[in-house]
Amino acid sequence: MNSKQLFEQARQYIPGGVNSPVRAFASVGTDPVFIDSAFGSKIKDAEGKEYIDYVGSWGPMILGHGYPDVVDALLRQMVRGISYGAPTELEVELARMVCERVPSVEMVRMVNSGTEATMSAIRLARGYTRRDKIVKFEGCYHGHSDGLLVKAGSGALTFGVPTSPGVPADYAKHTLTATFNDLASVEELFKAHPEDIACVILEPVPGNMGVIHPDKAFMSGLRQLTEKYGSLLIFDEVMSGFRLSPSGYQGLNPDVQPDLSTYGKVIGGGLPVGAYGGKKAIMEMISPAGPVYQAGTLSGNPLAMVAGIQTLKATAREGFYTELDARSAQLSQAMSAILKEVGIPHVLNQLGSMFTIFFTEQASVNNFADAVTSDTKRFGAFFRAMLENGVYLPASQFEACFMGGAHSDKDIDATLEACRKAAKAL
Repeated sequence: MNSKQLFEQARQYIPGGVNSPVRAFASVGTDPVFIDSAFGSKIKDAEGKEYIDYVGSWGPMILGHGYPDVVDALLRQMVRGISYGAPTELEVELARMVCERVPSVEMVRMVNSGTEATMSAIRLARGYTRRDKIVKFEGCYHGHSDGLLVKAGSGALTFGVPTSPGVPADYAKHTLTATFNDLASVEELFKAHPEDIACVILEPVPGNMGVIHPDKAFMSGLRQLTEKYGSLLIFDEVMSGFRLSPSGYQGLNPDVQPDLSTYGKVIGGGLPVGAYGGKKAIMEMISPAGPVYQAGTLSGNPLAMVAGIQTLKATAREGFYTELDARSAQLSQAMSAILKEVGIPHVLNQLGSMFTIFFTEQASVNNFADAVTSDTKRFGAFFRAMLENGVYLPASQFEACFMGGAHSDKDIDATLEACRKAAKAL
């Protein structure tokens, strides 16, 4: 069956025909492409058409698809067992690798998804501080647990309101929302609730409203505010962790160290995985060492562990991140130049191997309010034209594109040629 036929059938058995909303392609005005296979920098759809992939399974495929060392390790593990529900040496090895790479992480707990990691880290922060409220930032996404599906109320000091049916208002009211890169908005919340805030959680480099550059003074201010009021600082590095550097965002800004960090994507090499970690005194509050309960049947699954171990080993090669960042900058700058040539207003934010083109007339995009000025219809047209010309981008204006180690000079040249055709069609 082709993608159209598969989508029609999928809608009979799966809500909306997809197992995660952005895969539906609804925001870009077309039907989803169903993928049949992938290797290196390419994916191939059900009709056999090949695309250069800048989604990379939404970030995990930093080495590219089908990386030989990862595949070989998975095959060897599969014949030894795919799940035990018991401790393994593999869990210890991956946990050690994470702790050695990230100075702020002294202990780590493996889970099965980014959502589970952030949910568990927040529960731990509440248990450790004995406080209920949390602060998040508008536009930062931390998974679909109830307390995080929240938007700001009518003013900075109002309680959060649910953004999804099924989230109790009484639960959402414990989530306070601030503006990214605006320290004053956070300070207001602390002044209004000086003894109630358990933690501040943020993506240090947001990728779920598109890529946003964090202001270093803002990040330093968050660390100072949380310490002043006795709250924990949580970095959600599910997307940026081990992608932006050997230790994620924390490697780019070592002066700001969080109390807890959450991980996913890259540390599983493309398999379902998550983790949260931090200072030993906090982490030892988790059961069975302490009273904060969290468990998972498939946590530390041996397949996810071997894929993560091999991925982290491969990214440890000298020059890996330097080369990856250079390619990402090369592509981003050239795409921006093409759009400028034809007079299309835009902002292109790139940090490391993550980038987003915002089709906006803003001079810069620094937070959610800036991001939502983007012309989503123009993005949809650009997305469709790029797809037609063999380039697979995230099907949303408000998502990050990802460069991987498998992208070649030939891929970049082909992407730029597709961009020229797409720009002329806008």
